[in-house]
Amino acid sequence: MEKEGTSDTDNRSTITVNVKFSGRSMPVEISDESTVEHLKSLLQALTNVLPRSQKLIFKGKVLVDEMTLKSSRVVNGAKIMLMRSQVLHQEDMPNVLEDPASKERNNIQNTSVSCEAVAGVRVEVDKLSHRVSVIEEAMQRGTKVEDREFVVLTESFMIQLLKLDSIEADGEARAERRKEVHRIQSIVDMIDNFKARNSKL
Repeated sequence: MEKEGTSDTDNRSTITVNVKFSGRSMPVEISDESTVEHLKSLLQALTNVLPRSQKLIFKGKVLVDEMTLKSSRVVNGAKIMLMRSQVLHQEDMPNVLEDPASKERNNIQNTSVSCEAVAGVRVEVDKLSHRVSVIEEAMQRGTKVEDREFVVLTESFMIQLLKLDSIEADGEARAERRKEVHRIQSIVDMIDNFKARNSKL
């Protein structure tokens, strides 16, 4: 009987996630077995942002539509950031036929633009990384850091992650973008560790 009584809460528990969007925080009650896509449909009613234009970021990573909240490790009380994607979707684009030479020129130009965009994000990440180093040094001296510092830094890295996600990239630009995404994710994990250590100071 005990096992039967716990199955509902263990396997189908309702959790509350706090979604941040445009400076406000919205608590949303949802089953942890629901997909990220289902959460997006609930958020559409609250934000008027179409699910396909929503980017949900949790712990520095963009949540995947097909995955459940549970498999994405989203737990009760989790903070998720919602940002509106500016990327044009295929059905939004005009149907214009291009000649092969023009298409090749555009590809070269797009690759150059993509590399520049990734480089721009890298500069911002470098600046933010310096702030992380300052926090690490303060903690090594035994100085307690305000929790807000960790929150602001994490959100700043999330914004850079979204910028990268919105860059259409192929070839070299895609490799550079992937490298920067991994870099940001590892820094965000580091910030989480610092936050846990800071709470014990």
